[in-house]
Amino acid sequence: MATISLLYERNLRHSDTLNEQLQVALNSRVVIEQAQGKFAERLGLDVNEAFGLLRDYARAHNQRLSDLAWAFVDGTDPLPGLATPGTRQTPPRAGRP
Repeated sequence: MATISLLYERNLRHSDTLNEQLQVALNSRVVIEQAQGKFAERLGLDVNEAFGLLRDYARAHNQRLSDLAWAFVDGTDPLPGLATPGTRQTPPRAGRP
């Protein structure tokens, strides 16, 4: 009986941890999409191009994309290096439009 209770408790904790991780991932995705839309509007790009620029900027500056997106959306990082179109931080990958 004790073993069953311990296994149940462990599964419950694992489930709670997984739920928290999924919620964080969902929240990150939402803010990344907000940043993507804001950036696309600012530069007159489509959202896929905006995402690529944001991703490349995050990589070039050794930042997590979600952290960069939060800073851009809340205005603490205006992304000065990406103020105009054509300022890619890294060259496009092969096969990418």
